[in-house]
Amino acid sequence: MPLALSLIIVLTVFADKAHAMHIAEGLLPAPWAIFWFAASAPFVFLGLRNLKIRSAADPNFKAMVGLVGAAVFVISCMPIPIPIAGTCSHPCGTGMAAILIGPTLSILVASVALTLQALFLAHGGLTTLGANIFAMGVVGSYVGYGTFILSRRMGLPIFASAFLAGLLSDWGTYAMTSVSLAAALDLNSFTTLFTTIFIAFIPTQLPLGIIEGFISAGAYTFLRSRRPEYTAMLAGETNR
Repeated sequence: MPLALSLIIVLTVFADKAHAMHIAEGLLPAPWAIFWFAASAPFVFLGLRNLKIRSAADPNFKAMVGLVGAAVFVISCMPIPIPIAGTCSHPCGTGMAAILIGPTLSILVASVALTLQALFLAHGGLTTLGANIFAMGVVGSYVGYGTFILSRRMGLPIFASAFLAGLLSDWGTYAMTSVSLAAALDLNSFTTLFTTIFIAFIPTQLPLGIIEGFISAGAYTFLRSRRPEYTAMLAGETNR
């Protein structure tokens, strides 16, 4: 294990490729790129619809969405290159966003953040945008939100529920990233490739997931104490 960890550190420090954040531009073949765009598009449209509905009910809600979107953008702009995987490890923020504004809007703000990063920061890419939205936006948001709701129904405290939401959302995002990369590289060797890529993420994503859990728990408890009407709104959200 120390040897493997040392190898990953050496590759991370000295490699001069794959420093693009998220799944790098051009890494996915065209059919897979199109597939992930198609898979992500309905969730983005659902987020736009939900934003219109909730903003009509509370005009100030757009400011809340914008604030959460800015937080997701900043949180996900902290890349740690994983050269052997062709991508980067980084916190995501979508678990936190999902329990603050709901999963559909979390997908929407993640989509905006990923698009801006691809266009202006060379983080990720336009051809891989659909896959990145699906992993970080769709999977990250619904895993985080589902974990929070299930934890609360099991009687866990709010802080613990929000912590688990951030933690499992982060890990779920990288499991999905590993799936999309492995499938695109070679379906015949999917299991081996998935295992290799997923293990490559562990040294960085294990602690990052824990940190993100604390960020989510802190943000949720803070908002609940200051603006409880927003967190209460999620209980009745119909367009999840």
